[in-house]
Amino acid sequence: MYSNYDVIVVGAGHAGCEAAHAAATMGSKVLLITMNMNTIAQMSCNPAMGGVAKGQIVREVDALGGMSGIISDKTMIQFRMLNRSKGPAMWSPRCQSDRMRFAEEWRLALERNTNVDFWQEMVSGLLIEDNKVVGVKTQLGIEFKAKSVVLTNGTFLNGLIHIGEKNFGGGRTAEGKATGITEQLVSLGFEAGRMKTGTPPRVDGRSLDYTKMEEQQGDENPSKFSYLDTPSLTEQRSCWITYTNHEVHDILKTGFEKSPMFAGRIKGLGPRYCPSVEDKINRFADKDRHQIFVEPEGWNTVEVYVNGFSTSLPEDVQYAALKKIPGFENVRMFRPGYAIEYDFFPPTQLKQTLETKLIENLFFAGQINGTTGYEEAACQGLMAGINAHQKAKDLAEFTLSRSEAYIGVLIDDLINKGTEEPYRMFTSRAEYRTLLRQDNADIRLTEKGYSIGLASEERLQKVNHKKEQTLELLKGLKGLKVKPEEVNPVLENIGTAPLREGTPIINLLKRPDIDISKLKTLTQEVASYLSNFTDEILEQAEINVKYESYIEKEQVMVNKLLKFENLKIPASFDYANLKAISNEGRQKLSKIRPATIGQASRISGVSPSDVSVLMLYMDR
Repeated sequence: MYSNYDVIVVGAGHAGCEAAHAAATMGSKVLLITMNMNTIAQMSCNPAMGGVAKGQIVREVDALGGMSGIISDKTMIQFRMLNRSKGPAMWSPRCQSDRMRFAEEWRLALERNTNVDFWQEMVSGLLIEDNKVVGVKTQLGIEFKAKSVVLTNGTFLNGLIHIGEKNFGGGRTAEGKATGITEQLVSLGFEAGRMKTGTPPRVDGRSLDYTKMEEQQGDENPSKFSYLDTPSLTEQRSCWITYTNHEVHDILKTGFEKSPMFAGRIKGLGPRYCPSVEDKINRFADKDRHQIFVEPEGWNTVEVYVNGFSTSLPEDVQYAALKKIPGFENVRMFRPGYAIEYDFFPPTQLKQTLETKLIENLFFAGQINGTTGYEEAACQGLMAGINAHQKAKDLAEFTLSRSEAYIGVLIDDLINKGTEEPYRMFTSRAEYRTLLRQDNADIRLTEKGYSIGLASEERLQKVNHKKEQTLELLKGLKGLKVKPEEVNPVLENIGTAPLREGTPIINLLKRPDIDISKLKTLTQEVASYLSNFTDEILEQAEINVKYESYIEKEQVMVNKLLKFENLKIPASFDYANLKAISNEGRQKLSKIRPATIGQASRISGVSPSDVSVLMLYMDR
């Protein structure tokens, strides 16, 4: 009935949008199927993008040619660079977003892509032939054919919403659940599980007293996510901070016996690093208070997101407790918080491309893989979309290693270690985080994105210009010298040791108490020279100078381990006969079937001695 597609994407959340955009931009004819065209790219939880490690992911998505950074820049209402007091490996961009405009911009961006078609309906099953997916079937019985299918179902697979003792099916508040896909996949041999996440109540900002809260303003000179010339933020809205107290905690405790989490009605595991407020009170009983971030949902709406108050307690308990928070005495609640349980598929069932091992041409991305967070979903959607296109066009697969991107770390963790709780990215998960900074994502990845037809010519030109300018500045810092009599008064005023002889200014920049801004105060000649470069180039050069030894050490580690990543293991390799490997090692290797020795070494339960035995067999 309907024309064949190269790629079908099921679900239009952050993963689905990136998957559809990537595949379509690269040349595939794409069908994006969603249960509700009005909730494309919906920010189901907090209206924000980025944060610690998550901000690095958004910049990586942008560097490869994805859209999350551009959409965020166009719709942000506040920007902050987190962890500025720490080293640049820890700097993480974060923005507060206009929820409605974010979704609108994403939909318009997809509609402008002539390779994207849309269909509004629930997908109830997959069309499978000879262990290959060939399309999908909808609730109405309509069949759409495709060469590749990407599932990005979010929290909709058999979603169950909990508020106190009440529960009802749904993938999101006021939206139905999706059925059929889990049951079919399990019948095909897939392993499935249940996870849980939650969201706080939304309130009327007109009913809050902000004089009782701490104001949290954006950066004085706000930056952006995208490496392209997206709009600069000239005006910002403040967020606010307040705290719970003993009175709030006591009221919340009255609802514990009706809590679906404590009563055992919720079976799925929730995100450990984003617990519900009742969980925080229970686990951290010694804490007198917990921080609450009061976040506006947009430029013009009065709706406010109560970050830190995620809960599934009865709505009357939620409301009574909210009223005891400073500034919330007269609060009006728009909708209560709730918890939601949903199906996921342990990601050890995936290849590094996010294609499933059991069914060819079928890809999973986002919360279906056990992750949590818009950013984690977006980068998986991007990679799945890229590889769904590559597979449909008989092109080489596209992957990223742990030393190339946080995206590589995330996927490697998922497919090798799996996850028993919603997976969230942290900088601590990346062993090469000095290399994987937010400032150099374009240098690391844009050429790769361009080579597969996703990143534009404009992006490539920009990153090449950035590299050339940075090298020119570094050369200039080595060649431009200053004399003691010129700069010692300034150095003494800064509180750093004076010079005894003339020196290149690059040596002064290596001092921990001197940055680029202080270099500009040394002499007029230095200030004049540095004025030839943008802030981005100045920052890039400063990081390269100050962290040169750390960067070199990590690169040496990467080079040493690279040989293991390049040692391929045949897909048909029989681990059962490797008696020298431990029983657990054999079981894990047989189940996950790693593609390389490096991948095998990161599987939980595979010991270093198991890897040594495996290497001996590969040598033979």
